[in-house]
Amino acid sequence: MQPPASRKIVHIDMDAFYASVEARDNPALRGRPVVVGGAPDSRGVVAAASYEARRFGIRSAMACARAYRLCPQAVFIPPNFEKYRAVSRHIHEIFHRYTDQVEGLSLDEAYLDVTRNRIGSPSATRIAQAIRREIQAETGLTASAGVAANKFLAKVACEVKKPNGLFVIRPEDVPAFLPTLPVAKVPGIGEVTRRELAELGVTTCGDLQRLSLADLARRFGKRGEFFFRMARGLDDRPVVPHRAAKSFAVEDTFAQDHDEPEWLQAKLAELAQRLSQRLAAAGTQGRTVTLKLRLTDFSSFTRARTLRLPTAEAERLTEVAAELFDASGLAGEKLRLLGLGVSQLDRAPAPPPGARQLTLWDAPAPAAAQAR
Repeated sequence: MQPPASRKIVHIDMDAFYASVEARDNPALRGRPVVVGGAPDSRGVVAAASYEARRFGIRSAMACARAYRLCPQAVFIPPNFEKYRAVSRHIHEIFHRYTDQVEGLSLDEAYLDVTRNRIGSPSATRIAQAIRREIQAETGLTASAGVAANKFLAKVACEVKKPNGLFVIRPEDVPAFLPTLPVAKVPGIGEVTRRELAELGVTTCGDLQRLSLADLARRFGKRGEFFFRMARGLDDRPVVPHRAAKSFAVEDTFAQDHDEPEWLQAKLAELAQRLSQRLAAAGTQGRTVTLKLRLTDFSSFTRARTLRLPTAEAERLTEVAAELFDASGLAGEKLRLLGLGVSQLDRAPAPPPGARQLTLWDAPAPAAAQAR
């Protein structure tokens, strides 16, 4: 079974975007391990790390305190999302020179459908090369690109030659390329699902191809069919131009169940930091904060609170998440997942640094929503 060759998809991913912008604007940082995120003695997490920092094992979403232990000589810089958004807008202007079919995944990553493009080029590879050249010439930054017949393969291709590279997966190359691809590269296969598949002896897409659709559906439900198709390079998801988000959320499914209060509080702080970064990157904030908890028996619970003033601040989100957790009545229960979200978005400017949003103004928390 071979994927259709009718579409031409380009996946663009900026190389260590936040850290690269900082190094571009401060030449003294070039070649040094740079960490964009919280201070090393804070409970913040890493928003981005330069490739020099990554050599020490530093990764996005890692606690900054741990990043400092891995690399004490790293330069820690607080994020400047206003600057990153401005650069991202410029990059998206370059994308739109070639197509309006642009699906932004974040400030530094996007899918482009160039099947029909503004310059009438039949070659997606040449378009990707031109985009990368223009980004470097106009912003001083480098981007990696992947070209393929669908979104899944284009994203996988983009990772092959990072940083500052381009890789093409032609339809005729798919049968030879996919069998050795780790299943962790398949969308929707996180750490927990990867471990479940490993118990079945499945570690690569080649292994996954040997499981029948019925077997996968029995084990994973609707996701099983999706995994079946992805393992064969079949992905009909369209490139969807940007639509305004109504909410933002992050969540983590743990490799092992946890009930330790300190560990869970640290995880809440990490989720709050990640959510804050997403809100800041989108230039928005929200009033309703929702905490999601999933127990070991897969029963899920939510707790929510609507604030008087909207927020995108990590500290405030951490505080509210901790209060919602305490009010959940689930302290001491083993959890397999925590999630944190914000809705009722407000694009008005966020409060100035140091401004405090008082708990006194919070609306009462609504009754818990429970899903089983």
